[in-house]
Amino acid sequence: MSNVYINNIQKFMPNEPVDNKDIEEYLGYIGGKKSKAKNIVLRSNGIKRRFYVLEKGTQKPLFTNAQLCSNAINKLVDKDFTLEDIECLACGTTSPDQLMPGHTLMVQGELGISAIETISASGICLSGINALKYIYYGIKAGELTKAVSCGSEASSPILCARNFKEESNHQLEELEKNAGIAFEKDFLRWMLSDGAGAMRVENNPNKDKISLKIEFIDVLSYAGEMPVCMYSGLELSDDSIKSWRTFEQKEVMEKSLLSVRQDVKLLNDNIVEYTVIKPLIKIIEKRKLKADEYDYFLPHYSSTYFRDKLYEGLVKANFEIPYDKWFTNLVTHGNTGSASMYIMLEELFNSGDLNKGEKILCYIPESGRFSTAFMSLEVV
Repeated sequence: MSNVYINNIQKFMPNEPVDNKDIEEYLGYIGGKKSKAKNIVLRSNGIKRRFYVLEKGTQKPLFTNAQLCSNAINKLVDKDFTLEDIECLACGTTSPDQLMPGHTLMVQGELGISAIETISASGICLSGINALKYIYYGIKAGELTKAVSCGSEASSPILCARNFKEESNHQLEELEKNAGIAFEKDFLRWMLSDGAGAMRVENNPNKDKISLKIEFIDVLSYAGEMPVCMYSGLELSDDSIKSWRTFEQKEVMEKSLLSVRQDVKLLNDNIVEYTVIKPLIKIIEKRKLKADEYDYFLPHYSSTYFRDKLYEGLVKANFEIPYDKWFTNLVTHGNTGSASMYIMLEELFNSGDLNKGEKILCYIPESGRFSTAFMSLEVV
């Protein structure tokens, strides 16, 4: 079987960075009032700035999700690679611009290339790594030689105040007493960021600069034993899960069923156990891993609140990696979901700090129904 190499990584962040104090100038004020949850959540998540596709003050999107991807992918073009070299394009996102057709087809349309294989990976944070794994399998099996994977998010249009207008009007009396929406919705308005990352993946490494050899990508889901935690398009109760399609259109708007929600308590109680401890113990046994073999640990976590909890999880899995080996840019780029690992790796890959022989362990959890991925890379 062929080895698989990441030979270039690029990112595209839309517009200028948005500081904490300006968030509602982009997303708008729900019910015309400032959020009471905003400062609480921002203190916890530690994010100092993020990026939005939106225009300040108007909530007008200046980029589509597909355009974020095409901009990142176009930056992969250099003397060794053109768009016409792409045999397969795989894109993952939580927030496609449309229900159909598939997200990757829209990206392909933006790029203007034809007669290639495509796949759209759905899901939440894992969709980006699942897109990469599809290409990894293709090259490993000898079916592909040059391909591109992409992870992207355009979450801000979903988080706009206008999307909660009907709900806030419907609950006007309650809002007079409590200016805001349910915390499981408001929580995510201060967490998410927009952006895209793209990787050029091939069956041979670069000749004159470093590459990242993919040693493995292991993805494990615990949806068979864990309930829904992060979701959109559903109404959950103790004994049922109802799709937005079963509601009248008016109810969909009044309940903001297409907004993104997070069961914060369920997240806090289970994210480390089901995305770190249980899967990592299994992967360590399968891959015969040793923590001291890794020079870098790249964790995708949604909030700096989870940093110490993640470390404790590594210790419980008997896989302690000291903080001085950790690399993340959450504070400066925000939580870009499926694009986060791409955006982290882009910065590290192009930093000039990597040396041949070094090894990188990447951790990508997803709280939708508790799934996780660990990816091992070697600098060659």
